[in-house]
Amino acid sequence: MTQKGNVKKVVLAYSGGLDTSVILRWLKDTYNCEVVTFTANLGQDEELEPARKKAEMLGIKEIYIEDLREEFTRDYVFPMFRSNALYEGTYLLGTSIARPLIAKRQIEIAVETGADAVSHGATGKGNDQVRFELSYYALKPDIKIIAPWREWDLTSRTKLIDFAERHQIPVPRDKQGEPPFSQDANLLHISSEGKVLEEPWEGADYDLILTRMVSPMDAPDAPTEITIDFEKGDPTAINGEKMTPATLLTKLNELGGKNGIGAIDIVENRFIGMKSRGVYETPGGTILLHARRAMESITLERGASHMKDEMMPKYAELVYNGFWFAPEREMLQAAIDCASKRVNGTVRLKLYKGNVIVTGRKSPNSLYDQDIVTFEEDAGAYDQRDAEGFIRLNALRLRLLGRQAG
Repeated sequence: MTQKGNVKKVVLAYSGGLDTSVILRWLKDTYNCEVVTFTANLGQDEELEPARKKAEMLGIKEIYIEDLREEFTRDYVFPMFRSNALYEGTYLLGTSIARPLIAKRQIEIAVETGADAVSHGATGKGNDQVRFELSYYALKPDIKIIAPWREWDLTSRTKLIDFAERHQIPVPRDKQGEPPFSQDANLLHISSEGKVLEEPWEGADYDLILTRMVSPMDAPDAPTEITIDFEKGDPTAINGEKMTPATLLTKLNELGGKNGIGAIDIVENRFIGMKSRGVYETPGGTILLHARRAMESITLERGASHMKDEMMPKYAELVYNGFWFAPEREMLQAAIDCASKRVNGTVRLKLYKGNVIVTGRKSPNSLYDQDIVTFEEDAGAYDQRDAEGFIRLNALRLRLLGRQAG
């Protein structure tokens, strides 16, 4: 815990919502320090100017509101997707990948403004506290960190609202009652957790939860066909139209959302040790994962492809656990980026009622040789008699073992 009285200025990751508005006032009262607010636009589909107005109303002089959608997609989402990362085989790491960028910018603002501390609104039970703070320490080892949820006694929604009302902090009407679940959004995904979703046997009400996509059952009866172009492992165009990273991911979200693609209902293992149930919407990312794997299927040599698949779970775990700035993640990234140099070409897909169906792939770097794989006459490109020696050599250890068993 940071010692009270030792903090002069703190940079707060500020959304303008109830929790971080209460934190803002609590920081000023508890630590008697200046507060700088930082609000990042990562594509959460919310108007951010109200956050500025609320910060001004609460007496904040230094207010940072920044559009980081392109940086987020280009420097965080796309590098992660080059690895085909899936945590525990299902989760596309939408919340996890946003935290290091927010933390990096907080540290940069702390240096710019002369702040000696940073603060976040993550709870003491979740993964985000770990992700933020590991990133803070990696980027500025001597930074002071204030985590209000681990310090204060405002342990319920009622107490937060009471605190807000006592200090004339506006409470939106929809925050007066207990929300049915909490949501976190960015350009890659929307997560829904808590409250009505905590019982894993109870089915999730998609009509209530989904905001970026329709339920697969309500998707159109006709498929949508698209192409995605790749350069060095990153998507660059949809249907031949070049787009910036954030624009492309936004378009994939739109296409996936209307076709009911990208909703998962999972129970995952948090880094701190407990299990958590959540519903995640990742329409564009789900399309991108299928398209990238299709592109890699004809451009990556077997050894490189299999090695990437072996590295992926470790890479995904590092991102999930908050080690984006750790040397081992950077080492894995270097290997993944090296393999991605050949991942160039076009993938054709059909999007239909929650499904991503690959219908074609082509590449100037394709390793697929139709002259060799054909079941027809191959003009001597492959001598099938060579397979006999190959099989016998690979069977040698099995035959020796079989003799012993006999």
